[in-house]
Amino acid sequence: MLLGQLGPNVERASTERRRLPALLALSDDELLDAIGGTTRAAVERRLEEFDPHREREVAAASGLWSVCRHGDGFPSRLAEADDGPSMLHALGDPDRLRRLGTEPAVAVVGSRRASGYGLEVASSLARELAAAGITVVSGMALGIDAAAHEGALGRGGLTIAVLGAGADVAYPSSNRELHRGIARDGLVVSEMPPGFAPFRWCFPARNRIMAGLSAMTVVVEGTDRSGSLITAQFAADLGREVGAVPGQVTSTLAAGPNALIADGACVVRSAADVIEALFGPGAETSRSAETPNLDPNLERILAAVERGDGTVDALANDSLPAGTVLAGLTELELMGLVRRTSAGAYVRRS
Repeated sequence: MLLGQLGPNVERASTERRRLPALLALSDDELLDAIGGTTRAAVERRLEEFDPHREREVAAASGLWSVCRHGDGFPSRLAEADDGPSMLHALGDPDRLRRLGTEPAVAVVGSRRASGYGLEVASSLARELAAAGITVVSGMALGIDAAAHEGALGRGGLTIAVLGAGADVAYPSSNRELHRGIARDGLVVSEMPPGFAPFRWCFPARNRIMAGLSAMTVVVEGTDRSGSLITAQFAADLGREVGAVPGQVTSTLAAGPNALIADGACVVRSAADVIEALFGPGAETSRSAETPNLDPNLERILAAVERGDGTVDALANDSLPAGTVLAGLTELELMGLVRRTSAGAYVRRS
């Protein structure tokens, strides 16, 4: 609640990005001392009038439920962080948050202005993690975040979106349908109150929650000043694993993950690398998802695509007419095994 009340003050105080983590680690009294300023008396009055039962009613009216730092259901992994939130508001089944106490979670983050390569890797990685029973955490931003959520949802896995806005606010608004899908089949959480419109500082602040919820943070793409590197730093500060997807050394979007790898981050080529980092060598054989059993026609079509025959004309023959091929390609695309390029050909997903 206090961060929400002091939103404009935090915005002014955190213009120097390095100062925000220090502000978030302060106690309530220390934060008021540091940035309360002329608003301190008014904020203190609102804090004195704070009624947790009424706040829960307000949250419930927005379809949210809430859990405080010392309450049942608050993730134990997040409680380990000294600068963690005092409360979470959420959309979705509370049991999904409780699962994080016993099940692994991995944050998949990266650039909003991602490349096609980055989007494909994020989606594929999240799909594989979800298939292995690992929760995928991200921030529902455009680009890598959205691709990670969609990949996990497409595989029927659990995904958690951590927002800088209120959990009931689809931010950005263009991700409204994704917000609905995650609330229905996953979980949307925020430390901000219902209806809260975010300041700029809210996004690096929510990154510490993503890192806190996760046993490992993986950066897929990002420049050398990407916000995803903040998430990686929060994870490192907590003693959690950090991974990065390697990219072309000439690409600015690969500068962030390549720098992390140079500094000792785990190289992530697939979910197998993540699983091995978390559970030890050989663990991927027991946790990674296998390619699903396919009927003979789909197997033939997939094998042909892998050989480079990625068009309907190239695949169609006497035993597999064009209609069967097209239907098969559509089914394989829905299963996440192939994708259609801008030129209209199909290729095997990584």
